[in-house]
Amino acid sequence: MSLITQTATLQAACLRLAKHSYVTVDTEFMRETTFYPKLCLIQIASEAEDYLIDPLDADLDLAPFFALMRDENVVKVFHSGRQDLEILWNLDRCIPHPCFDTQVAAMVAGYGDSVSYEQLAHDLAKAKIDKSSRFTDWSQRPLSEAQLIYARSDVTHLRDVYKALAEKLAASGRSHWLEDEMAVLTSPSTYELDPADAWKRLRGRIRKPRELAILIELAAWREREARSRDVPRSRVLKDDAIMDIATSGPRTVEALSKLRSIPNGFERSRSGAEIIAAVERALAVDPKKLPELEKQDRKPYNPAAVELLKVLLRMTSDTEGVAAKIIATVDDLEAIAADDEADVPALQGWRRELFGEKALDLKNGRLALAFSKGRVVTVKR
Repeated sequence: MSLITQTATLQAACLRLAKHSYVTVDTEFMRETTFYPKLCLIQIASEAEDYLIDPLDADLDLAPFFALMRDENVVKVFHSGRQDLEILWNLDRCIPHPCFDTQVAAMVAGYGDSVSYEQLAHDLAKAKIDKSSRFTDWSQRPLSEAQLIYARSDVTHLRDVYKALAEKLAASGRSHWLEDEMAVLTSPSTYELDPADAWKRLRGRIRKPRELAILIELAAWREREARSRDVPRSRVLKDDAIMDIATSGPRTVEALSKLRSIPNGFERSRSGAEIIAAVERALAVDPKKLPELEKQDRKPYNPAAVELLKVLLRMTSDTEGVAAKIIATVDDLEAIAADDEADVPALQGWRRELFGEKALDLKNGRLALAFSKGRVVTVKR
């Protein structure tokens, strides 16, 4: 089993693959020490053949592969493909389209939250995946025979998984549900993170506009620094250090050095001086121009209502065979409990039809929950 390392060979393979209605795709990558994932291997298969592509070979131009990914006549099938698509976007601003994600499809088809590829391969392709090579170093060459076999199985069994799930969705009339999810997965906005929005990834107790201003400025500085150095964000500054700086607001390197989350000597580095500069920029921002703090922005809700909505969500998930995770989040439920017009996915599209309308009826007393024959049921009022 060999790797494609020549552009002419890849071109010929992609021309053959493009004659089919779909291809299954997977990648192996490393990102433990870098900001951007390092693509180490591409696996791809059609109904008739499969290939392993070596993106680390200096003589290989991936242009034929990217052209296939953009071919609107070929469905690109991934399992849990968000990171794969992120890699392709970073490399060539390529978003495969049309796209089918079997993990999302499985949640819509009743396989629970975040079902693994191994489980789907076992259930739908009657295959057993040897996972021993999963966490090996894919950047080393040559790859072992075990690695190549494992990599190939990631796309060959995916063919049967895809066909089975596509048939299930078509039979249940839910194919358009998946299309809504794929629209998000294949949107460039999913992969374009403005450094100015990097603070939204962080979780902490921010209560004052001054703290929020520092958080926004500091998170943006870290994002730009991590990208320029191609290192993980935590290598630049850990999340807990950012939150400590945001809440304490040090204006000198001496004050910065007194924070427990700051490593010894860090304050004397170039980064220490840049952090102090970021704090000063933040303190100069007009508080009126800052985003509203979450607690101020969210309407109050009744916790008991949220608990009832959770029961309704679980009942809907069990009855309809759709993973609760994909129907609504806890944030959705809290927003619905606070506001009938909440702008959340659970009150839009197929989710509203499946769950949202019942959630509003339950909240407003038009629907009740009861226990009958060992099951939770709804009762119209």
